[in-house]
Amino acid sequence: MGEVETGPVSGEATVGAATPRLRVAITYCVQCNWLLRAAWMAQELLSTFKDDLAEVSLVPATGGAFRIEAGGTLLWERVRDGGFPDVKALKQRVRDRLDPARDLGHIDR
Repeated sequence: MGEVETGPVSGEATVGAATPRLRVAITYCVQCNWLLRAAWMAQELLSTFKDDLAEVSLVPATGGAFRIEAGGTLLWERVRDGGFPDVKALKQRVRDRLDPARDLGHIDR
């Protein structure tokens, strides 16, 4: 595997001259102790989309923040979306950003 090169501000990266890979950022509130939830979601995304993601970063914040962005697009925001995503909804939103036609197997059933 080649070196990862950062793409433009789009939140995507490329490996050598290969296809762009998506960058995901999970922002979580340290005051609310949501690190473990954020880390678990990061692990789930990395397991499912291992060949499609450039990185999943954990971004500490305060004030009840919990949001997930992929390639500069807001996928989930705790207040806007009414709580935390279940892993099925999160994977479907990431999939829809990567390749809407992709089958996620049992998650889509």
